[in-house]
Amino acid sequence: MGIWALGINHKTAPVSVRERVAFNPASMPSALVDICHVNAATEAVILSTCNRTEIYGSSAEFNWNQVRDWLANHHGLNASELDSALYCLEGDAAVQHTMRVASGLDSLVLGEPQILGQMKSAYAVAQEAGTVGSELGRLFRQTFSIAKRVRTDTAIGENPVSVAFAAVRMAQHIFSDLGRSTALLIGAGETIELVARHLRHAGIEKIIVANRTLARAQHLAEEFHAEAVLLEDIPEVLAEADIVIASTASPFPVLGKGAVEKALKKRRHKPMFMVDIAVPRDIEAEVADLGDVYLYTVDDLRSIIEENVRSREDAALQAEELILAGVEHFMRELKVLDAVHTVTDLRAHVDRVREEQLIKAIKQLQNGAEPEKVLRQFAHTFSNKLLHAPTIALRQAAADGRMDVFDSTRELFQLGDTVDAASTGDD
Repeated sequence: MGIWALGINHKTAPVSVRERVAFNPASMPSALVDICHVNAATEAVILSTCNRTEIYGSSAEFNWNQVRDWLANHHGLNASELDSALYCLEGDAAVQHTMRVASGLDSLVLGEPQILGQMKSAYAVAQEAGTVGSELGRLFRQTFSIAKRVRTDTAIGENPVSVAFAAVRMAQHIFSDLGRSTALLIGAGETIELVARHLRHAGIEKIIVANRTLARAQHLAEEFHAEAVLLEDIPEVLAEADIVIASTASPFPVLGKGAVEKALKKRRHKPMFMVDIAVPRDIEAEVADLGDVYLYTVDDLRSIIEENVRSREDAALQAEELILAGVEHFMRELKVLDAVHTVTDLRAHVDRVREEQLIKAIKQLQNGAEPEKVLRQFAHTFSNKLLHAPTIALRQAAADGRMDVFDSTRELFQLGDTVDAASTGDD
């Protein structure tokens, strides 16, 4: 079995491409089962966020084209549309990438903390779907352990740097006094919760939370002394909003150009600042064409994020060292596990041969054969059976000039220092 990772992220593709391969949370379990059902993977975990879609897998033989084709077919795309954006990693490179992602070192915002929770959720969904086995189970347990060490042993997470923080920082640049502004937050997940936290810290007084389920919106609203509404109520409150920040898991936009146009008329064209953090996008791209709207996507936050990322670079170097040590430890464990399997198979083979010859010897003894003769024949046949395949392999190695095989054989069986390769005949 081998571990691999295939994906697309903010470094390889713009949001217009990433949103086309994003997975709806509701369809994730069936997607996991399907990728294993078509034999593109033996084990699979799928991570889908606003900045990346990645498939972590384990297969006896990894077929890059097969996984790429499955991803394209699942989203109704031509595989060629993804070729320039996809990346593929195998073995220790895949393990290192997984740990870097979980630790926030591969994020748009260096060291951002949400990705670890998102990976844990992705892993839990895959466990529930039954697509996690021993290899990915071991990988993700080690990954979460390393990510925790990165958080506790380095300063990677000390400064509040995240997409949510960047969105609020941009709002502060546009509105000199957030205390006089009203914010409409669309969604009620972790990102929106973090946005609300940063907005309150920045001094904003009025927050409206809109969500598909009112109970979740109310839960968040209570924490931040905000107002809760349903998504369908957005047109009624949109005109109040100076700031709109959206992050839902909806596969379709929840805020269209028409609704924004009506709100602008009510506001007498007072400007609105909007940030669409979601992938797929929550706000129709055409909204950006309206004169009094400043619409930004996650990609537009890059410059603000880069200003804050410098403070984490030293911590990132320390984190990379922890990750490299984690990769080395994990790969060593895999090799030990492979050795355990080999030793187990070897012992089973020896036991099988011994039992076969023992049964014959017992029958001979029951038929009155001389015990010493039976024992000598048993020992001779048993040793010949065990050495037959290795002897053939040694002869072939000698013919191929592979003297390393002889060195390994001597080391395994603790033989003397001299060997005559020609004398490897079967006794």
